[in-house]
Amino acid sequence: MVIIMANEKIQKSKREIVNMLLNQNLETNDEVELIDILIDQPISIDVDKQNEQNLKKGDKIADKLTQVAGSWGFIIGFIIFLAIWMILNITVLKDVDPYPFILLNLLLSCLAALQAPIIMMSQNREARKDSMRSKNDYKVDLKSELILEALHDKMDEIIKNQRKIIEYFKQENK
Repeated sequence: MVIIMANEKIQKSKREIVNMLLNQNLETNDEVELIDILIDQPISIDVDKQNEQNLKKGDKIADKLTQVAGSWGFIIGFIIFLAIWMILNITVLKDVDPYPFILLNLLLSCLAALQAPIIMMSQNREARKDSMRSKNDYKVDLKSELILEALHDKMDEIIKNQRKIIEYFKQENK
């Protein structure tokens, strides 16, 4: 019975500390749920691993394309492709795409029209992952603060008990 009362007191103390850390009154279910998680459960998660498990095939393809399209290798390769296209169409293939290179412009426009949304999809996923990471960091910070406050209280209690013991021994030695 005493242990149950002590655990209830500790839980109440933790709730007060979490309330203080949140610095607001609990009004929404999300905040109550956050407090329960902070008090009762480990909260650290690997956001990258969790995100990888939720990726669809299209997401993986978009990420790979973004990784390739955002590299120096792609830029250099594309410059070489453009140079070869222009040289071939000026010298060898004069009738395919003559000087203003209208076909090349069409290809570049189509490439940009397809590439931009794919890159944006990948960036949106990264932004969601960053948001998850930020929320996780916030929870971990709160939990760390809660643990530090509890340790501080325990240290105060130990110091108080040591002082009582010292006083007791001083009185016994008189």
